[in-house]
Amino acid sequence: MTGRVKPGGAPAATRLPGLASALALSMAAMAISVPAFPSPAAAGEVNAQGAAHPVGFGEIAAKVKAAVIGVRVKVETAQSQLPSQDLPFPPGSPFYKFFGNPDQNPQKHRFGTALGSGFFISADGYAVTNNHVVEHGRNFEITTDDGKTYPAKVIGTDSKTDVALIKVDGGNDFPYVKFSSTEPRVGDWVLAVGNPFGLGGTVTAGIVSARGRDIGAGSFDDFIQIDAPVNKGNSGGPTFDVNGEVIGVNAAIFSPSGGFIGIAFAIPADTVKIVVEQLKERGTVTRGWLGVQIQSVTPEIAESLGLKQAEGALVAEPQPGTPAMKAGIKSGDIITSVNEQPVKDSRDLARKIAGMPPGTAIKLGTVRNGQSKILTVTLGELPNTPHAESKQQPGERPNSGEDGGLGLSLAPARKVAGAGNQGVVVTQVDPAGHAADTGLEAGDVILEVGGKAVNNPTDIRNAVNEARSRSKHTVLLRVKSGQNIRFVAVPIG
Repeated sequence: MTGRVKPGGAPAATRLPGLASALALSMAAMAISVPAFPSPAAAGEVNAQGAAHPVGFGEIAAKVKAAVIGVRVKVETAQSQLPSQDLPFPPGSPFYKFFGNPDQNPQKHRFGTALGSGFFISADGYAVTNNHVVEHGRNFEITTDDGKTYPAKVIGTDSKTDVALIKVDGGNDFPYVKFSSTEPRVGDWVLAVGNPFGLGGTVTAGIVSARGRDIGAGSFDDFIQIDAPVNKGNSGGPTFDVNGEVIGVNAAIFSPSGGFIGIAFAIPADTVKIVVEQLKERGTVTRGWLGVQIQSVTPEIAESLGLKQAEGALVAEPQPGTPAMKAGIKSGDIITSVNEQPVKDSRDLARKIAGMPPGTAIKLGTVRNGQSKILTVTLGELPNTPHAESKQQPGERPNSGEDGGLGLSLAPARKVAGAGNQGVVVTQVDPAGHAADTGLEAGDVILEVGGKAVNNPTDIRNAVNEARSRSKHTVLLRVKSGQNIRFVAVPIG
């Protein structure tokens, strides 16, 4: 996300070939006016005589630009410990944070400078940026739009949403901006303001391209996608609507090459507001917690359960001693609503629960065996340490038993070292079988088939044949993989 350069800041303009020509072209492009589109209510009244005059974004930029800051972070670390190595994207992924690498030598510890953006949210110097901009920093400095520099300190960070709150001392009259209370619509105009490549005070324009994007950064992904140009150094900067209010905080770009190609992602203002309030109050963020392993309801799972729509969050396993277990939530339950608000999928449920404080009593709409039921749950506090994931190894591989034509070699769990006393272990997956594309692997333990517990291959064969006799096209397996439990829908022909 944040552009990182070697000591000395951003590259000099002279290092860019053809810069004068590029600037001339850019200035010419900037002279092009942007048409103002009528509101939906007035759309029918527009005609050739009454068309609106073209306008630009000058007034909006003048209104908000002074509140946007450049963030400079001093870092001393080895390459293997750099923030760019800690990002939630695998090596080679086109999803790049805006963080650069201050030191290409992994054997040395040197000082480097990370450059990012931020914005004031109050006159007394509180400002927002990204967590990954500041998380490895030793010293922090901000630069305002008029060129003044101030030292800053980190008040608190939240890695789950990539939000950080910093404080700048030295004044009580800093210009600041407000968060929007209106959700942006796809197609709305937006402005991104920030510090790309250390070139502070840069304004770019575009539209909201999409909402609710999941880019694999975490359980609470709900990004706004925009096409306003953002680059290294824009990370942590604001995205504004046409009223000059912040609708999001720039966080990531999609780029096979590392440069901007028209797709950027911003953390929604609603999420940032909740996080910032907690960071300002106590320096940390607490979240509500159910204590369940969940997954989305796929069309295959919906068909196997006899559901009309593939919606809701399927409970794979309530964890012992958790709020979910205490409230009576069981494996196989489908959570369809939270306080009468529909749940689209597992991510939607995770965001709704995490957005509530621990101790909150909520009403969960559930479906169990086709019957709707409302459960009352008092939320706990989300633990900071996730449950470890490990893959069980099957040990010895006994002779396989019948599997009802799924394409699996099976053995009772009690006969496989380390597999436990319940279920049936998958010892081999036939690459040409029905289960080959479901993600089942050797070492997985099948606990249930079609809602019935299984303890030997014959149980699985009988359950699959029963599903066929009922004209089912898929059968639902409840599977344990390491410490995780999930449901898998397997075609049965």
